[in-house]
Amino acid sequence: MSPPDFARTAAAVRACRLCREAPRHGPPLPVEPRPILQGSAAARLCIASQAPGNRAFRSGVPFQDPSGRRLRDWLGLDEPAFYDAGRVAIVPMGACFPGHDAKGGDLPPRRECAETWRAPLLAGLPALELILLIGQYSQAWHLGRRPGGLTATVAGWRAILAEPRRPRLLPLPHPSWRNTAWLKAHPWFEGELLPVLREEVARIVGRA
Repeated sequence: MSPPDFARTAAAVRACRLCREAPRHGPPLPVEPRPILQGSAAARLCIASQAPGNRAFRSGVPFQDPSGRRLRDWLGLDEPAFYDAGRVAIVPMGACFPGHDAKGGDLPPRRECAETWRAPLLAGLPALELILLIGQYSQAWHLGRRPGGLTATVAGWRAILAEPRRPRLLPLPHPSWRNTAWLKAHPWFEGELLPVLREEVARIVGRA
């Protein structure tokens, strides 16, 4: 049986209104759905992110914000390479901006999205060599919940990357400015993990 067609599945995701009109987990999505993702069957790298932020929601473009600039710096990619759907897939845990919580932060990704769409979307990416697991929700989905939370998971990146699976997995923190203190407290991330990440991305996607 041939794998699902990514473009066809992505079109169905973009038309989806499940979490707005028939939510299974909590109240309806507080904003009008605007699913945001990219990819193609040829993509070899996947960014498994959390959910689009408010700026992405307004623009319709993933990672069009300071977090995106930091992420592209981590990867060693410029915007043309990053937004080349033939090379890089961006498949968040929740495809729509989830809205804000009482403190002004983003709500968690809608669980309905991953439950419904994650498996067929990833099945439509047969050329993937590496999935970058950005943040705790992506890491829990792909790796299961692990003791020590995100810090312990990212600290174990060498063993996770070396596991005999295809595509391989590499956990990362979210590139949000909110994690600047975390990055300063864990200098091994920039000193040890980022050089390996950039070499992997250059090999798989090409250099900017």
